[in-house]
Amino acid sequence: MKKLLVTIQSVLLLLFLLYFSSSIVFVVCEDEIGKDSTSSSLAPMEKTEQEALYSAIQSFVGKWWNGSDLYPDPCGWTPIQGVYCDLYDGLWYISDLNIGPIYDNSLKCSVNAKISNHLFNLKHLKALSIFSCFVSQNLNPVTISTLRWEKFTHSLESLEFRLNPGLIGTVPTTIGKLTKLQSLVLLENGLTGELPMEIGNLANLRKLVLSGNHFLGQIPSSFGQLSELLILDASRNDLSGSLPLSLGFLRSLLKLDLSNNMLNGILPREIGKLKNLTLLDLGSNKFSGGLPESLGEMVSLNEMVISNNPVGGDLKRNIEWRKLLNLEILDLSNTSLTGDIPESLAKMKKLRFLGLNYNNLSGNVPPRLASLPCISTLYLGGNNLTGELGFSEGFYRKMGRRFGAWNNPNLCYRLTSITSSYAPYGVRPCNQESNTYKRVSNEKVSRSVDRDRNTNDFFSVRSSGILRCSVGGFWHLFCVQGMLVMFLWSAMVY
Repeated sequence: MKKLLVTIQSVLLLLFLLYFSSSIVFVVCEDEIGKDSTSSSLAPMEKTEQEALYSAIQSFVGKWWNGSDLYPDPCGWTPIQGVYCDLYDGLWYISDLNIGPIYDNSLKCSVNAKISNHLFNLKHLKALSIFSCFVSQNLNPVTISTLRWEKFTHSLESLEFRLNPGLIGTVPTTIGKLTKLQSLVLLENGLTGELPMEIGNLANLRKLVLSGNHFLGQIPSSFGQLSELLILDASRNDLSGSLPLSLGFLRSLLKLDLSNNMLNGILPREIGKLKNLTLLDLGSNKFSGGLPESLGEMVSLNEMVISNNPVGGDLKRNIEWRKLLNLEILDLSNTSLTGDIPESLAKMKKLRFLGLNYNNLSGNVPPRLASLPCISTLYLGGNNLTGELGFSEGFYRKMGRRFGAWNNPNLCYRLTSITSSYAPYGVRPCNQESNTYKRVSNEKVSRSVDRDRNTNDFFSVRSSGILRCSVGGFWHLFCVQGMLVMFLWSAMVY
């Protein structure tokens, strides 16, 4: 009995120490937070800077917003969500200003939001982001072409306007004076007009995103001066004309997306000089004149998309596909290509997606394509391919509807080695007469693939959920109490 009492006392002492130690940790953390808040508010903020901040924000969110009452110390103990500060000569100045519904308590724009000239009185502003603020071209159109961007010449490093359909007009030429700018993002706004040549003056620019607007005209040749550029995305606009040869000077470029425009002419061989490029998307334009041989020199490419262009030319001629060892996605669908499918495509061991559908390709399908270790989608439909498909039943079973060879009237598969449930869709058995098969769109196949993928993801999540387990809260207390009862009971029995 004495041993039992000693055991109970030890357990109670242990529980008391655990509770007391956790309380101490909580008090220390709370004290440190208070200390940090106090020290950050010691530095004052220049009065003109504070007034410019309040007025600039008020022009976005509405006159009801009274910054001096709500946030008397915006860089200290009453910070504003989306506003960040830096110290200069012992005083606080605004470094980052983010407007829009990024977080639950972010500064959200009013229906009459404007850009006030007070914004340009923030002396050390490095980053400005306006997100989903100007939402209507009819009710509240806003322009940026007349604003005083030159005031930010020596400070601004990042400028972003995202999802602002009410932001209209042209891009001002004065934007070329922001020589410290590293990121310029004008994404899905209502901007129009031609792209200013002055953008080429932004020598430090690393990211240039102009997609989802209504820009017209040619891509300025001055873009070739952006030697530090890593990302160039001008997709989903109304750009026209040929590609400037100067794009070949962008040797640091990693991503080039010019898809969904009206660009035309031949693809210049200079494009092959982009040795570091990992993504090339020129899809849905009007390029012609065949595929340049220099595409085979772009050895860093992971994705090449040139679909939906009247490119033409022989797929088998000139390009050394075997050099593109890093290529994972190759989409040349609907590009009017002719000739045979080259066997060298099978040497791109990382290839996952190969789209050659809706061209004028002829000849046999190379059986070696089935040996690609990563291939998961292969579209060959809508061509003039002939002969017998040399793929195994295991290949068809793996691919399912992600293998498409429909609309090739003279193509067939060997019936003796393949059960009907795994036969390639839209292809006749070789011992039957040729039939005309209904043209099947990629969209229908994609829906089927997405449905399969979602189903697989569902089961994957469920299985991983069973294996992954954590104990906390009530169940943690329940388990601890159960262990104590078992311990005491064993002590009493002993």
